[in-house]
Amino acid sequence: MKSKRMNSVVLTACMFVLALNLATAQEKTVMVGGAQMYPSKNIIENAVNSKDHTTLVAAVKAAGLVETLQGKGPFTVFAPTNMAFDALPAGTVETLLKPENKAMLSDVLTYHVVAGKLDSQELMKRIKAGNGKAELTTVAGGKLWAAMEGNTLKIWDEKNNAAKITVKDVYQSNGVIEVIDKVLMAK
Repeated sequence: MKSKRMNSVVLTACMFVLALNLATAQEKTVMVGGAQMYPSKNIIENAVNSKDHTTLVAAVKAAGLVETLQGKGPFTVFAPTNMAFDALPAGTVETLLKPENKAMLSDVLTYHVVAGKLDSQELMKRIKAGNGKAELTTVAGGKLWAAMEGNTLKIWDEKNNAAKITVKDVYQSNGVIEVIDKVLMAK
């Protein structure tokens, strides 16, 4: 009797693992920073695995925004890479990460977030409706503009700096990440 029960438990466990692996295998993942980004995981659960976004993740933690970006959303995050942060003037990141600058850091980061799920198709739809330019309002209350430059989808900030979307449509359970090559800045 114990043998049958044990076989039943082992068989059930194997079926569970197989079902879990099949569900994971069926997800359409995108590679970002050497890691697969799973649509069933939230923004934070995926971002922490990207070696290209360690500065962004550290900043999100320092600003106290982890819980927010794990929330229901949906959010669109224009996610600067480590190289984008490295291109800022020397000492900028270090200054922003200081505890006394938490509010300023939060403002910078939430300027990269738009409420809603704006994948490249939705951005293109808005660009077309806006006769070549789409205005977006960030969670911080600032403005960003999306437009095409040649075949490249770009995002402009309030200082007229343009960031290129380098990896588009990284779907999350609570939104979408658009990887960008520059840090966006409000006025």
